[in-house]
Amino acid sequence: MSATAAPATADQAGKPKEAKKNRLSGGFFRFVLTRFLLIIPTVFILVTVVFFVMRATGDPISAALGGRLTPQELQARIHAAGYDKPLIVQYFEYLGNLLHGDLGTTMTDNQPVVSILARYGSATFELAFLALIVALVVGIGLGRVAARRRDHAADAGIRTFAILCYATPVFFLGLILKLIFAIWLNALPASGRSSLATEMQFSRLVSPTGFYIIDALQLGDMNVLADVLRHAVLPALALGLLTAGVFIRLVRTNVISTFNSGYVEAARSRGVSEKRLLNKHAWRPALIPIITVMGMQIAMMLAGAVLTETTFEWKGLGFMLSQYLKARDFVAVQGIVILIAIIVAVVNFIVDVIAALIDPRVRY
Repeated sequence: MSATAAPATADQAGKPKEAKKNRLSGGFFRFVLTRFLLIIPTVFILVTVVFFVMRATGDPISAALGGRLTPQELQARIHAAGYDKPLIVQYFEYLGNLLHGDLGTTMTDNQPVVSILARYGSATFELAFLALIVALVVGIGLGRVAARRRDHAADAGIRTFAILCYATPVFFLGLILKLIFAIWLNALPASGRSSLATEMQFSRLVSPTGFYIIDALQLGDMNVLADVLRHAVLPALALGLLTAGVFIRLVRTNVISTFNSGYVEAARSRGVSEKRLLNKHAWRPALIPIITVMGMQIAMMLAGAVLTETTFEWKGLGFMLSQYLKARDFVAVQGIVILIAIIVAVVNFIVDVIAALIDPRVRY
């Protein structure tokens, strides 16, 4: 009889665990679906705001070409583009075109905005990726050291470094890096994404990706790869250190907070080493706010790319945005800003999902 009861008991014990697992899985997928659907109103609001702000100073053709055309020619261009229609009619037409992937045509060089995004977007993504690596390596590494050496000289030095990174304007930091490494030491290039010889090598590629690191690997030429990386060092440092300053302070604060929690004190009383306490007990709970803030920092990084790319003549979306702003080409500006907004919304969605995987409490 006992032998018969044992499997029943095991089945009963297993059912609550299975039900709990299914309930958690259902809650997680509901959370993911909700966060994904929130991308739609977020992007819609941003598109609407950008559209009406861009039109606040008048129609794009008058802004871009006013003074260069006769009044008759200007009026003809405005009528052909439909900018003499009521603003609300223009808005709904723009939304309709947007749903079909049509972002319009630039006023200054008569190019489809989609082709501008495709041509220069890869440069911005490559710079943002490299800058994020710098921010994570420097920010997390020094933040952990500062937490372990709390109130020591190393902690004070790292906190001062973090404040300087965060407070220094990215364009000024870029100029300082260029002055030191490009002019005084003559160790790194001052501008551009690659040398002229490398650009000629890339022209041989049948299907270039626009990501110079990937294209260099396609060529299989280590000299080309080295040239691309040398050009990327200073822009990635300038943009990455700005975000690293935030990560240092955030990692330090959260690791110290978890170090003082009850379960860590209990582990310490059992003789667990400080290194193990940091790596096994305090680090994972401290990750949650760091990952959450990372989404906002990536958004700031994309905003900082405008100044960074202009400083280093890194021809990406930020550089082109500054050029189109000077030319008052609102159609191009609008397309670039919308793409950046979509990227930020998607990145924040991914960050929320990662945070929910680490800490189930985020889902509720």
